Amino acid sequence: MSAFIGILSLDTRFPRIPGDAGNPESYQLPARLRVVEGAGSPEIVRDGRPAPELVARFIAAARALEAEGAVLITSTCGFLITVQEEIARAVKVPVLLSGLALVPVVRAMTGGRPVGILTASRPSLGAAALAAAGCTPDQVQIAGLEGDPVFAATFLSAKSDQAETLDPARISASVCAAGRDLVEAHPGIGAIVLECGNLPPYAAALRAATGRPVFSILDGARMIVP
Repeated sequence: MSAFIGILSLDTRFPRIPGDAGNPESYQLPARLRVVEGAGSPEIVRDGRPAPELVARFIAAARALEAEGAVLITSTCGFLITVQEEIARAVKVPVLLSGLALVPVVRAMTGGRPVGILTASRPSLGAAALAAAGCTPDQVQIAGLEGDPVFAATFLSAKSDQAETLDPARISASVCAAGRDLVEAHPGIGAIVLECGNLPPYAAALRAATGRPVFSILDGARMIVP
């Protein structure tokens, strides 16, 4: 049986372009996607844990992927950091559900400088999520994309309202603008971590726009299973 990465996916309908954490081709190994029914963006992108029945579905999906031979479990949404430990305890293979889990190591790599976090929704990223990621609010500076109407309509709305097409150039411009504003407001930032699994396609452009290293869940996956 060939090794593969198992991806726990939110229940969405927007396109998963190359580089998106929900596109199997984005990974260094073959990958399989498991959609968790009913786990849409509004149910998961929130300040707090998902509903217990959704957590149970994520655990069942992770166990099924493990039984099929997955060597690593990832996800498409960084807000699942709140259940990272619980799902990791439920299986025997490594679990990395969020780019946020990289914040402590990125902070250590940059001499303890503040880490910039670019998230799908700044109001939804509270202290509980940061604690689950192993960091505190004073160690990070956060910017969100919830105010961008195109981004919000594409990624944050209910599945039935989500766009079925995507303009990567338009999203990239918004991501880079948010990153530049973040670094301008907080020039001491040593690096940027992407919470959102939809943001890695724009990591190179963001790196060029901000002059800072950029890390995502895909980088974490490469660290765990090269």
